[in-house]
Amino acid sequence: MPLFIELIQLVFIMPRDQKEFILKFFKEKGLTQDSISIAPLPGDGSRRSFWRTRFIKEGASFIAMANPPRDRTLRRENYAYLMIGKHLHLKGLPVPEIYLHDLEHGWFILEDMGHTNLQEIVSSTKKPLPIYEKVLEHLLRLQINGAKDFDPAWCCQTKRYDYTVMRRYEAYYFRDAFLFHYLGLKKEWPELDTTFNHLAETASKADSSFFLHRDFQSRNIMVSKGNIGIIDWQGGRFGPLGYDLASLLIDPYVELTRRRVNELYENYLLLIKNFDAGLVDSFKRHFPYLAIQRNLQILGAFSYLTKIMHKGYFDAFIPKAITTLYDLLHQTGDPKLSPLKDLVGDLARVKDKKSLDNNSAGR
Repeated sequence: MPLFIELIQLVFIMPRDQKEFILKFFKEKGLTQDSISIAPLPGDGSRRSFWRTRFIKEGASFIAMANPPRDRTLRRENYAYLMIGKHLHLKGLPVPEIYLHDLEHGWFILEDMGHTNLQEIVSSTKKPLPIYEKVLEHLLRLQINGAKDFDPAWCCQTKRYDYTVMRRYEAYYFRDAFLFHYLGLKKEWPELDTTFNHLAETASKADSSFFLHRDFQSRNIMVSKGNIGIIDWQGGRFGPLGYDLASLLIDPYVELTRRRVNELYENYLLLIKNFDAGLVDSFKRHFPYLAIQRNLQILGAFSYLTKIMHKGYFDAFIPKAITTLYDLLHQTGDPKLSPLKDLVGDLARVKDKKSLDNNSAGR
């Protein structure tokens, strides 16, 4: 079967005008359309669709993305994806170049950053430190250079990661999606309000003049021939340094020992110190609270994806996120966080008991 016919069959699930959009791009690039290989890619928690297109003779590869703007939220998301992506690329940061876009339909053709993400790298090597060191260097560049000339009007959610985001989109997300919908516990938790307030008030005092990716975890970090690529930046906005580092270090997709996490944290502190030693004390003071906020967001998101979006794959990562949250709350030693720590501690003990019961039943 000719490869061009194979291409037409594979993209038949696309709307005809989207297919024409892609083929027109190929033609303008002078690529031979009788040597094309195209394959769908997983989108994880996203509603977007992705395809990798390879030109066998030329050795070229591109990513086609579709995010139909069915409502105002998705229109804003596509605009943010375009404008923030172009901005970061112009700053020399390792994000894919956007070659072509159509905001009316939500179509993009992007540079291909490779097949392998950081999660896959970590799972296949016993020595992940060198690649993480590269990631940390790129993260600080992203946070510093990404903030230069950044226009918050590009943002699709909020212009800044602040107290409101922490309460509404993280603490309440945890309460509603995780405690209520996922665990089936009660809907209202007034006993946690004081803790949530203290947590957000403390975390929101961190300097938020840096660029924040908001989902800087192993599946959004591509690794190709030792080079780092960063994807899924559409949630970017102004924010503090610590949040993206927390996203990387407490990432439930990878198994990092506590020793490894501490080592990476110290490496990042050294990078900050070399850039501006005056940032170190504030960073250390606020990081634990930002990490807890991120962990609340993770549990809310994974619960929503599992129960509402019926993406059961995420269910497997929730137990680890519960344990990590308890450890973070315990390590702060902040008595004002005790109501949340006690609740999460109870959940962690229940999780461990179920695990023991399941193991006993299997013997």
